[in-house]
Amino acid sequence: MSRFDEVIDRVGTHAMKWDMMEARYDVSPEDGLAMWVADMDFRAPDCISQALQGMVDHGIYGYYGDDRSYLDAIRWWASERHGWQVAPEWIFSTHGLVNGISMCLQAYTEPEDSVVLFTPVYHAFARVIRAMGRKVVECPLVLENGRYVMDVDEYDALMTGDEKMVILCSPHNPGGRVWSKAELQAVGSFAERHDLLLISDEIHNDLVMPGHTHVPMAVAAPDIMDRLVMMSATTKTFNIAGAHIGNVIIPDDALRARFAKAMAAMGMSPNSFGLVMATAACSPEGAAWVDELVQYLDGNRRLFDEGVNAIPGVQSMPMEATYLGWVDFAGTGMEREEFTRRVEREAKIAVNHGPTFGYGGERYLRFNFATPRARVAEAVARMQAAFADLQ
Repeated sequence: MSRFDEVIDRVGTHAMKWDMMEARYDVSPEDGLAMWVADMDFRAPDCISQALQGMVDHGIYGYYGDDRSYLDAIRWWASERHGWQVAPEWIFSTHGLVNGISMCLQAYTEPEDSVVLFTPVYHAFARVIRAMGRKVVECPLVLENGRYVMDVDEYDALMTGDEKMVILCSPHNPGGRVWSKAELQAVGSFAERHDLLLISDEIHNDLVMPGHTHVPMAVAAPDIMDRLVMMSATTKTFNIAGAHIGNVIIPDDALRARFAKAMAAMGMSPNSFGLVMATAACSPEGAAWVDELVQYLDGNRRLFDEGVNAIPGVQSMPMEATYLGWVDFAGTGMEREEFTRRVEREAKIAVNHGPTFGYGGERYLRFNFATPRARVAEAVARMQAAFADLQ
């Protein structure tokens, strides 16, 4: 039995994924399954809990100082796991990567500027862009052999000159794509042609299925460092999203100075708990845990895909990374309201609605299968029962 098979009751623990599902989706946690918010129903590795226990035993929770061990841990992970050499002065600590995106918008754009997204894509991007008074320009991803590709040449015609930034999700959420080196280089060239700052959000970079390899944008396109901002985090990898810790990594001196000025204006300082947790995570012990996790997630993926794809007219996009199934219901012939009703009312599964991810998401629902395998099997059985009339 895997450590990830343990079913842990999260109801009543202030877990958004479980304690907010009824308010958001009218699915009760008493008999429903939470498969929406992108966190995992697994305990974090022991090395993180032990580091936190050390803080508790010490009993003093003051301001965090001397971040050399944290920076060394982040740099070790980037080098060891992704072949990317990072200088310590490049790294800023933010309160998660959505906060990092917001900081970049403040540092590098003005109100009414446009920001390019390859959609459908992680819903928080558009939400933050619009909340900051900027405009979203959607460049639609193209379906090719059942998976997403970017038609960068076609995107050239969509540019008006008002665009100042492009945000890439790599690996892609919700489609699960691991972009190839050639695809990443094409995005870099696109940013150059249109004089765009490129933000590469790589939060899912460690959750890559066997047989696939994530390439950091900084490694794929080293010639665009003067317009590149990299983002990484331990939060998705180690299931510590509540720590609200992320890295904005900026190799270029001028870009780094602008970001530092914006950050200083916010009066931000890091959360000591998040820094301690992330430092402990980026270690050989953490790496071994991640290797085990990815194998388990891959097993969940196979179980989920096999069960969902057995329903006529339903198709889960082949996944190369993340733990988020992107399921297409168009083949059922049902309206979006009907297939969503069956999933939420009949199967009693809380899921993310496709339209929130932007253009191209209308016929999809997103399922989080980072949960004990017994729950994935239960979800599949409920789905098959909810669409039994199609069998």
